Amino acid sequence: MTPQIALLRAVNVGGIKVSMADLKTLLIDLGFEDVRTLLNSGNAVFRSKGTNGVDLEEALEREFAKRTDRPTEFFVRTAEEWKSIIDRNPMTAQARRDPGHLLLVVLKRAPSNQEVESLRAAIVGPEIVQADGKQAYIYYPAGVGQSKLTAKLIERHLGSPGTGRNWNTVLKLAAMVS
Repeated sequence: MTPQIALLRAVNVGGIKVSMADLKTLLIDLGFEDVRTLLNSGNAVFRSKGTNGVDLEEALEREFAKRTDRPTEFFVRTAEEWKSIIDRNPMTAQARRDPGHLLLVVLKRAPSNQEVESLRAAIVGPEIVQADGKQAYIYYPAGVGQSKLTAKLIERHLGSPGTGRNWNTVLKLAAMVS
């Protein structure tokens, strides 16, 4: 059984209301084991047989839309992939010093170097962006709330839907699947 982490996009912060109990029930009904959720923003960990990656994301998205009549994206990573995301963090100093202002944005596809440079050029504040594979690491020294570097701007420049979690949540999810 493969430990997995699933992140839902824009749940309970972006207009789609989902109880974590309902998310847990959905995952259990689909045959996943050891299902647990974290916080109220669409974070779940579970164990699965077989399906991984894009196929699993698409299956979860279809079933979620069927049950709730509200489509949203799922971003799924194995525990091993999650560990690699943490290990490859290019902003370790910010992660240690200010984890609440370091955001991991998990993407559907890896942005090109040109797309990352386009995003950097669009930044009008003190934010710093690094990308590695299908994720971006964004440091918001003044906080996310008032920043002009919004999810919409990030997705437009990186050419991919994504969902963000602060570094504290990233580490909590890692602990849950270890």
